Amino acid sequence: MAGYIRSQYRILKERIEEPRRFIQVLAGPRQVGKSTLVGQVLQAIRIPYTQENADGVLSTDAGWIHSVWESARARLQLRHEEEHLLVIDEIQKLNNWSEAVKAEWDRDCREGRNLKVVLLGSSRLLIKKGLSESLAGRYELIRLTHWSYPEMRDAFGYTLDQYIYFGGYPGPATLIGDERRWKRYVKDALVAPSIEKDVIMTANIYKPALMKQAFEVGCSYSGELLSLTKMVGQLQDAGNVTTVAGYIDILAQCGLLTGLQKYAHDEARKYNSVPKFQVFNNALLTAYKGRMLEKDRTDSEAWGRWVESSIGAHLACQAEEQDYRLYYWRERDQEVDYVIVSSRSTIAIEVKSGRRRINSGLPLFQRTFHPTRSFVVGTGGIPVEEFLCANMEDILP
Repeated sequence: MAGYIRSQYRILKERIEEPRRFIQVLAGPRQVGKSTLVGQVLQAIRIPYTQENADGVLSTDAGWIHSVWESARARLQLRHEEEHLLVIDEIQKLNNWSEAVKAEWDRDCREGRNLKVVLLGSSRLLIKKGLSESLAGRYELIRLTHWSYPEMRDAFGYTLDQYIYFGGYPGPATLIGDERRWKRYVKDALVAPSIEKDVIMTANIYKPALMKQAFEVGCSYSGELLSLTKMVGQLQDAGNVTTVAGYIDILAQCGLLTGLQKYAHDEARKYNSVPKFQVFNNALLTAYKGRMLEKDRTDSEAWGRWVESSIGAHLACQAEEQDYRLYYWRERDQEVDYVIVSSRSTIAIEVKSGRRRINSGLPLFQRTFHPTRSFVVGTGGIPVEEFLCANMEDILP
């Protein structure tokens, strides 16, 4: 992983080396390589830098940001540097961080100080916690998503089946030969910190146990419809539909799990629809539902779920960057697995992998909604491997 260069590397490096204009914010889910990527860039640039991590700092320590910023300013001045770079990791863990960053950045702007800044944080929770409010107009966002199939293939030698089953987390990639050990790592070292540190500590979660249970059930149903009422009935901790729906929304903001709405022209029908659960990384489906790769691969029904979920994860990860919304559609026993809606087009996608033999949902959807484009991924359509290698920017009209 350390030697693999992701595409965002070039973007960040170029922006750091250009004249000071904006704060650069590198945001994405936990364990997708944000810190690694920044470390690669720091090794390649000639700009002197200060690197700090807020992970071990008390969230109430209001003066910490000012302190590290002053240290960077001192280095810039005492060493007579033409420019200096300040990197702060896990920034979202500090209360009112955005106001503090705004004050320090604006002071440097007023005083003509060439101090550049890179912030690292966790996905869309970071954005909602201050970027669009206090720092509006002062930052550029570089999104780091879960690793794609080509990245896992090139970095770790994953086959298509391995990617579909084990997903796109680089950390445990070398453990897939011992599936029980891999699963423990995903749950203990990836999921637990994501829920406990990135979700519960940065959002108002009144029932953490309920949140965790909803997450686990949702992951195990990835690629399937499950009403929130039925979901609540499966949870041991008492809760209501509204609370669980709010938790699913927070998990989606963290790039972990989302509940896709049914496509409809009526917004009310979308909102009140039964959600189709979708993980952003198929590792989460396997961690909570998988038996063993060999068993699930030879079970056509089960493998169809994994293939469909991997296509959905691929689409969900690119939705924000490519500015589209992701839905599903179903009418009685007719369905379309994924519906992409952007400002320019509507695309209907059906996944065929042996799970369903006959489905006339796509032709019915075409007659009813007249999408810009519709196609099949899998048997009789675009090969799954080819689609998982595609950038949605090339597919959107």
